[in-house]
Amino acid sequence: MFRRLLSRLPVDTFLLLLMATVALAAVLPVRGQGAVWTEHAASAAVAILFFLYGTRLAPRNLLEGLLHWRLQGLVFAATYGVFPLLGLILVWLAGGWLPPALALGLMFVCVLPSTVQSSIAFTSIAGGNVPAALCAATLSNLAGIVMTPALVALLLSARSGGFNLDALWSIALNLLLPFVVGQVMRPWIGSWMGRHKALTGLVDRGSILLVVYSAFSEGVVAGIWQQLAPSSLAILVLLDSVLLALAMLGSWVAARMIGLKRADEVVAVFCGSKKSLATGIPMANILFAGQAVGLVVLPLMLFHQIQLFVCAALARRYAQATARAVNQTPPVARELQPAA
Repeated sequence: MFRRLLSRLPVDTFLLLLMATVALAAVLPVRGQGAVWTEHAASAAVAILFFLYGTRLAPRNLLEGLLHWRLQGLVFAATYGVFPLLGLILVWLAGGWLPPALALGLMFVCVLPSTVQSSIAFTSIAGGNVPAALCAATLSNLAGIVMTPALVALLLSARSGGFNLDALWSIALNLLLPFVVGQVMRPWIGSWMGRHKALTGLVDRGSILLVVYSAFSEGVVAGIWQQLAPSSLAILVLLDSVLLALAMLGSWVAARMIGLKRADEVVAVFCGSKKSLATGIPMANILFAGQAVGLVVLPLMLFHQIQLFVCAALARRYAQATARAVNQTPPVARELQPAA
């Protein structure tokens, strides 16, 4: 009954879980040796997550996606070119209205890779090219292992306290290596993993919640949340919303300009405008070690939830428009209609 009640709420269930995790960290933050063990557990969960990604990606799908160079190039340019530029502009416009840690976090959002799970899900709902979305999102995350630290070094080194190759090595060890091991193991366990897709989703969300609990507990113990004013939070929500709107609009316009088909346009809009919480929080723990990581990842957490709400609505509109084009009602629209 409780699960049925959650499914009827107009709020994403994962958002509720994130809010509950933050509340738990505020009331019962993990301390001392417990914090160390929690951090190790979170790192292990993220490694398992990328191992599962590796077992699910067929090399043939990766090759087919690579051959669609215009779409992949557009997603890559939006993720690692347009986003950082937008971030620089918005942070400059915000001036001194945001605390340094939140300004750093907003820029960090802009240099992260795209999501995997939700990009594919929304592309499927919208009637887009799902194999291309899988390839674009996976390539974005693999490229992010190098691109995100490089962009942090280029754009954020003055605020983040510098960057060294040890951080790149840690990211490769925690994210890339498990993915490669998953690819190697795919011939033996790939089919079994395909029949248990819920396992990846469980590890995905569980790892995020564990890392969020660790990061916010650290912030509570250090007393950094007294520094966050309600006005700063409101400005941050506004900037995240503007950032997402500009990224989605830019991806849509660019897809139309280069003549992508509608199914590929859907991929460009969803993959080119989203940022990964599952990859971003572990990277933040490595790249900004010793800083107020809880505040740094707050812009990412807000952006993640905003993008879920907006993309869910947009996916339904795409599905309805596609259905009208073939003169039929989409399943999603039927579900939204009130019962007689």
